[in-house]
Amino acid sequence: MTTLFVAKQYVKNFISKYEVYLKPLFKLILALVTLMIINGKIGYMHRLDNISIVLIASLMCSFMPMNFIVFLAAAFTVLHMYALSLECAAITLVLFLILFLLYFRFSPKDTLVVLLTPLSFMIGIPYVIPLTMGLLGTPASAISVGCGIIVTYLINYIADSAPTLSGMETEDIATRFRFIIDGFLDNRAMVLTIAAFAVTIILVYLIRRLAVDYAWTIAIIAGALADVMILLVGDLMFDTNVSILNLIIGTVFSVLIAKIVEFFAFHVDYSRTEKVQFEDDEYYYYVKAVPKITVAVPSRTVKKINTSRKRPSGSSQSQR
Repeated sequence: MTTLFVAKQYVKNFISKYEVYLKPLFKLILALVTLMIINGKIGYMHRLDNISIVLIASLMCSFMPMNFIVFLAAAFTVLHMYALSLECAAITLVLFLILFLLYFRFSPKDTLVVLLTPLSFMIGIPYVIPLTMGLLGTPASAISVGCGIIVTYLINYIADSAPTLSGMETEDIATRFRFIIDGFLDNRAMVLTIAAFAVTIILVYLIRRLAVDYAWTIAIIAGALADVMILLVGDLMFDTNVSILNLIIGTVFSVLIAKIVEFFAFHVDYSRTEKVQFEDDEYYYYVKAVPKITVAVPSRTVKKINTSRKRPSGSSQSQR
């Protein structure tokens, strides 16, 4: 176990030392992956579905604030929707404006969550998002997660309905608008996922703040069980076609990732817990102090040994 703590300290020291280089690199990779996912899912505008444009846009994002990646991803999505149909672009633009108002009003610092939520759905472990945000965020993070879920289901719905929309060119505008809006709002799976993730975030947040031993571990397990139960009950009530096998496997992997997050963000030694009591003129204070686990990184010292010896000046003169 000590080896893991030493490795953790090495990682933290490495990140803090090279943060000025790692942060732009991380933003570059995040923007590149996000734009490639958008182009791969809804690449209707062929000019944007070009690796050169994606690389240039990603390089631009590496030197800009994180929120710029969100704006650029939204712009790519709207342009692709415009190439499919004007109605899709208009609905997507209005929806993005509403989501941006909610996002910047309640949780403007959760940029990473908005971007990682669609990615987590793509790789099959979306349940890690509510667990980690309950550990690291606040209940307001449910707004950011909800925005990411809405964007994910919107893109999936448009991609699945693209053949139908392409065949409705002769229909009037009102019919196409009604088809898109009704189909998107009637998505019960999206509503159920938003509700389950919001409850999970709030539950994990409340439990991990309790003054009990192993609060973070209890919060992870309770949040995972609550998420699974809500999704399964919702599937029985609304017939959302939830895959039980994928749900269980995804939840197990999400719990493991949440434990890794706990290891790096919060690791204490409950065996050395102390309870302190003191007072002042107005209050009595009862404090429970749990020390953090700290391990000193072994330092390496290099000792230079010079084997060559200088001859005394007298000895050289005597030889002459």
